[in-house]
Amino acid sequence: MTGAELKVGIIGAGYWGPNLVRNFYEAPGADVVAVADLDPERLGALHKRFPAVRTTTDHRELLNDPKIDAICVVTPISTHRPLAEEAFAAGKHVFVEKPLAGTVADAEAIVAAARSAGRVLMVGHTFVYNPAVTTVRGIIERGELGKVQYVDSQRVNLGLHQFDFNVLWDLGPHDASIVLYWLQEQPDWVQCVGACYVQSDIEDVVFLTMGFPSGAIAHAHLSWLAPSKLRTMTVIGDKKMAVYDDGHSSEKVKIYDHGVDKLSADELRRSYRSGDIHSPRVPVTEALQLEVRHFIECVRDGTTPRSDGEAGVRVVRVLEAANRSLKAQGARIALTEPVRS
Repeated sequence: MTGAELKVGIIGAGYWGPNLVRNFYEAPGADVVAVADLDPERLGALHKRFPAVRTTTDHRELLNDPKIDAICVVTPISTHRPLAEEAFAAGKHVFVEKPLAGTVADAEAIVAAARSAGRVLMVGHTFVYNPAVTTVRGIIERGELGKVQYVDSQRVNLGLHQFDFNVLWDLGPHDASIVLYWLQEQPDWVQCVGACYVQSDIEDVVFLTMGFPSGAIAHAHLSWLAPSKLRTMTVIGDKKMAVYDDGHSSEKVKIYDHGVDKLSADELRRSYRSGDIHSPRVPVTEALQLEVRHFIECVRDGTTPRSDGEAGVRVVRVLEAANRSLKAQGARIALTEPVRS
């Protein structure tokens, strides 16, 4: 595809679907043609906001429309594989909201369908397009923090409780995708513990830990049951430290020249460094707008998305293993990535 506008169809008009409609509608080089959802009331509300967008309760109308180039799947996790496979079979490029699927097997099947169709597959890991997250990635790549020792994150709030999957599958994709993007390596193992407080069989608080070949560890506190909304991630290096705060602070990233210069029990010396705090300038741009523009560019230029299918599989592999650990009272689960021919 070159030159022409990308014609987009969106399946799913629930919580996140309207945000994608708005961002594709506003993005240069794209045109939202139609939205499908099983709920006529949702479609009615969306049509009031975007009267030029066609609505339907039958997603097959979008797949059969030769004018539509790309399909966005913004539906429950269990439907991602069949809808993505249908879209690829219809010759469409596909954007799938996070997580890519509910199992590694389903995620890999979606990737295989994309490869067979020769179409672009992109996963909606919005945070890897967040300017603050990409700023931290650059800081790590340039070696400003030194060797990363650990990452600690909090992603908590009061709600929104889900009824068909736990907080690990709801919030965990964000932290897993960010950490994998920052460290550029895959975990050797994961451990996860949690509890069900509001619903008897759905965990609303979990503590996820990932261990990496480099020796780094990453820990994430994920919860729907907290008094305030926190979105913070701390990266500790052997030279400096960084904090990414996606909350209300105007300073989204801070670099701390703090650390331990010398610690010798024999000489009874302790030398701690508490230097300057620097806050780099972070562009104020909506991450979702950057994400959809990236998708448009990848389809237009035939390039691989930053959050491609393989990246989606890696995140699902972490979540699937973490869920196994959760059900096994926090047992450490080894992650082995299959060798591909």
